[in-house]
Amino acid sequence: MTSSNSRGAQDTSLDRRQLLAYAGFGATLLTGAVGSASAATVVGQQVDATAMPPRFNMKKSINLWAFPYPGKMTLRQCLQLAKDAGFDGIELNYDLDSDLSPKSGTKEFTEIRKMAEEIGIAISGLCSFLFWPYPLTSNDATERARGMELAGLMTQAAHDLGTKNLLVVPGAVHMPWRADHDPTPNDVCDKRAKEAIEKLLPLAEKLDISMNIENIFFNGYLLSPFEMIAFVDHFKSKHVNVHFDTGNIMEYQFPEHWIPMLGQRIRNVHLKEYSKKSTDHSLEAFRPLLDGTTNWPAVMQAFSNVDYEGYLTFEYFHPYMHHPEALIYQTSDSLDRLLGKK
Repeated sequence: MTSSNSRGAQDTSLDRRQLLAYAGFGATLLTGAVGSASAATVVGQQVDATAMPPRFNMKKSINLWAFPYPGKMTLRQCLQLAKDAGFDGIELNYDLDSDLSPKSGTKEFTEIRKMAEEIGIAISGLCSFLFWPYPLTSNDATERARGMELAGLMTQAAHDLGTKNLLVVPGAVHMPWRADHDPTPNDVCDKRAKEAIEKLLPLAEKLDISMNIENIFFNGYLLSPFEMIAFVDHFKSKHVNVHFDTGNIMEYQFPEHWIPMLGQRIRNVHLKEYSKKSTDHSLEAFRPLLDGTTNWPAVMQAFSNVDYEGYLTFEYFHPYMHHPEALIYQTSDSLDRLLGKK
């Protein structure tokens, strides 16, 4: 175990760019493209594309990574822009050096919550890249311990921010974007992941926070809906659910196949766009919403079929260099179209 001083030095060496690199879990090809201009295939049925689209009762959200924060915009400016663009909520990101970090506490997070309430936008959830430098299943006991400490701080922060949704990555067999990571055997990874969630669960239950397990795929763990269901159901708790990411499985699988199986375990959602025509296997591969090959009619109908009415959060890691507000307004418009509002 390292001392708190040396650990702090290690933490501060991780800047935002490095943390983004840790999350480079590869290209997740969103296949299942819409058919011809006159017809689209929706879950095996031919639908007239010229007909009025179905209207879906879900909420619009966007992740803070789509904004030039903190470099060019303050947190207040980001919240206000999301509200002005028509979003119902915004997902915030916990890191090591911002308004949303261990440098803040209940007082600061409560102030952020009040600021969001004044602006009129909900905080749809809290997520973090810190599960990559500090995986809960690492072979390094110091990394595991720091990961557990940070996960506990995130749970408290989510409560203070007024959201019930905390995204959790429970473990990793391998992280190809971390050359220094010693792969964790599958059975050891599973054992450690379950032990970690068991230890975090009492605080989540006390604070009424849902730990939502995200499907990643390129971490080599929970690679199928069967495994995800078995993991979540293992805890027999309403405070362990699924954060479903439509893009993270798509090099080899399809979100419209997972959604019916996960059903009402899905508590929160990330929407990512990717083109199967791409050969770039990095975070640079993700695209603005609708500029890809995802079968969105099938995906939206699948969510509707399991009565999902929560947030659809656009996750994107590259704020526009110029006129960054354009991405926010484009995404809001695209979500309106997916939801049948336009």
